[in-house]
Amino acid sequence: MGSIGHLLGWIATPFYYAISGILLAWHRLFTLVLAPSNGWSWVLSIVGLTITIRALLIPLFVRQIKSSRNMQLIQPKVRELQKKYGHDRERLAQETMALYRETGTNPFASCLPLIIQMPVFLCLFRLVNDAAHSTAKGFLSTSDVVHLSNAHIFGGRLADTFNSSHDTTVKIIAAVMVVAMCITTFVTQRQLMAKNMPADAMTGQYAQQQKMLMYVLPVVFAVSGIAFPIAAMLYWTTSNLWTMGQQFYVIRNNPAPGTPAEEAKKARDRAKAARRGHAVVAEDGVVEGTVIEPEAKRPAQRQQPKKQTRSQRKQGSNPPRQSNPNEGDK
Repeated sequence: MGSIGHLLGWIATPFYYAISGILLAWHRLFTLVLAPSNGWSWVLSIVGLTITIRALLIPLFVRQIKSSRNMQLIQPKVRELQKKYGHDRERLAQETMALYRETGTNPFASCLPLIIQMPVFLCLFRLVNDAAHSTAKGFLSTSDVVHLSNAHIFGGRLADTFNSSHDTTVKIIAAVMVVAMCITTFVTQRQLMAKNMPADAMTGQYAQQQKMLMYVLPVVFAVSGIAFPIAAMLYWTTSNLWTMGQQFYVIRNNPAPGTPAEEAKKARDRAKAARRGHAVVAEDGVVEGTVIEPEAKRPAQRQQPKKQTRSQRKQGSNPPRQSNPNEGDK
């Protein structure tokens, strides 16, 4: 067991340096206005760490959304394969993998952001937990460890856990963070299923997996959360809030076809076009909205006189007098 522990520690060492480096960079920034041991300087640093990690994971999040959407859209074809090759599991697996390759779908891509974040979460857990025992890891110095181990918010120490502390204030803060972590985890899963899954995909195998994750993950975090430092739970809750915002933006602006989110986007587009006075042609061919009438025809502009010579202007200002035929009779 000792050799395995040394191996895991060797693997985790780059993560310790990377995470502690980002954390300290944010902490140095916030200590320009806050004391180094101020709890809020470390809280804001953890939020900054979360934002940095999630910003780096945006390309993986895009792949996750694309893969999840493909998984939803191919569910009818997957069910057809299950009906056709249900008696032959080997052939069913081959045909299903061929369908994944054909549609460019990776069934494991939806788990990549979660899988990558787990080492970050666990290393932050170890950094804070070891700091509570006066042990420095990564780029943390002895003074950084002292400041982090003494950082408090609302009267509770960031390095404390629900189990390790007998302080009622710490237990209340930790319990609130556990509940917040579980609720945000549930909502992020529910958000995808409620608005961005087609009706025909809600009964497939992929939908069942999503439902299982939606209920299992909050339970896992509720059970294990009592052993997490408040700082680590703050990271995970902030990450969930980021996920909710990211998913809201993607679902609102680029929903999957045949989903409630797509219908809501079409309704918003129709209302927006109607406010602007543009006609909207619906799928059934009905013209919706109002049409802007063409502007009234402007009166013709006055034609500028042609350039004339001096003699022409003089002649034009004194037109020749026409003779009166009756003058000769006078």
